[in-house]
Amino acid sequence: MCAPALAHAFGFEEVAERAKAEAAEPYRASTVALPSELAQLDYDQTRDIRFRPERALWRRDGLPFELMFFHLGGYHTEPVRVHEITPEGVRPVGFDPKDFDYGKNRLSPSRWPDIGLAGFRVHYALNTPAYKDELAVFLGASYFRALGGGQRYGLSARGLAIDTVGAPREEFPRFKEFWIERPAAGATSLTIYALLDSPRASGAYRFTLHPGAQTRVDVKAALYLRAGVSTLGIAPLTSMFQHGENNPRRGEFRPEVHDSDGLAIAAGDGAGGSEWLWRPLVNPSRALVSSFAVAELKGFGLMQRDRAFSNYEDVEARYELRPGAWVVPEGDWGPGRVQLLQLPTPDETHDNIVAHWTPDRMPPPGEPLAFAYRLHFQGDAQQRPPNGWTLQSRLGRGYAKLAPDEFQYVVDFAGPALDALAADAAVDAVVTPVANARLIERNAYRNDARGGWRMTLRVQRLDPTQPVELRAFLQHGSHALTETWTTLTPPD
Repeated sequence: MCAPALAHAFGFEEVAERAKAEAAEPYRASTVALPSELAQLDYDQTRDIRFRPERALWRRDGLPFELMFFHLGGYHTEPVRVHEITPEGVRPVGFDPKDFDYGKNRLSPSRWPDIGLAGFRVHYALNTPAYKDELAVFLGASYFRALGGGQRYGLSARGLAIDTVGAPREEFPRFKEFWIERPAAGATSLTIYALLDSPRASGAYRFTLHPGAQTRVDVKAALYLRAGVSTLGIAPLTSMFQHGENNPRRGEFRPEVHDSDGLAIAAGDGAGGSEWLWRPLVNPSRALVSSFAVAELKGFGLMQRDRAFSNYEDVEARYELRPGAWVVPEGDWGPGRVQLLQLPTPDETHDNIVAHWTPDRMPPPGEPLAFAYRLHFQGDAQQRPPNGWTLQSRLGRGYAKLAPDEFQYVVDFAGPALDALAADAAVDAVVTPVANARLIERNAYRNDARGGWRMTLRVQRLDPTQPVELRAFLQHGSHALTETWTTLTPPD
């Protein structure tokens, strides 16, 4: 990397002061113009520019974490400033063309000024002591993502979402500056500070990465609005769902293609316990927005519960290894709602799922909104309700024919509460038709083939132009045995 100059020390409070001061001023968009030969690169040409691993920051020092950087070009046109925090002070990390292998591209980097960097990735010996795997990436707008042991990249997180719903156009805040603490020789965590900016918001963030089988990212933030917004999305998650067991795709050899298969929510019940919800994802023909009001949020996440390769059959993408992301608030976030936006997507290259928390009370411009949470990237061991959970949700007819306005749902549940039932236990499917549905038939019985219990529902759609929404769970006596399965089936 370029030889840096000494600067002053930095921490979260200093970044928050920057964010507060900038929020009081009019927004200033980036005015940096890329060299034309970089701006004209396509996706594949940009990917052909690779950071040279031997030049990774902290490699020569033998530290447990290393940083490698992304080059500007193609879709990544706005530079970010990166700094290293050392015991001696803050040192800027500048652009150096010697750090990159330009592949087959015919470029002239010696003619460029210091164009800046697009983002960075963090490396750590996650799976074996002999090799530093890619642990996390910060690249594009306020996107970031991380991996636990044995996982493959799937869904992403974001620093902030503005007007994903309720406004004509979404606003994408971006991290424009980072400060990264130089780790100690035996460090097991890495701390990153970031300054967020957008036309209507400014913010300070601290990310502390804790790598492991379930990598955890501790997030602390202070937001300042420049102007009012329609929807403020806290702890936003972005994922992809093309098709699954609930809406198979004709002509596709892969049974399922998705980075996440459902939205999980844990809400306080007012008595120290939690109510758990599971919403299976869909790929709708037009945008679907769902809102789940919560007085006391315990956690939410976009999860990839299906971990069996045979349900994907994709030897390259390995969807069964992609993580779920579980958000746990620090402190009381107050009343609000978890919002889920599902968009149509033609293929797996487009993210079409967004989930985030929206508080009931929006801070006025200039008033800080402080919050913190823990973000867990989970693989086979996932956050689940303590009693029982949904294994799969299927939609379609069996041998018996259905009327044109009827649906059949087949839902499998598993969990310790079901395993503990006596052989002759009476289990009831408690079903609530929420919208545009009339329940015709419901059944609950043991699934002797795979264990657990199966619920089948036959439902009539009342209006063919509107979605069908249902809620259901299994009950024994007065005791709920499972989370609440809540589905939204869009019109054809």
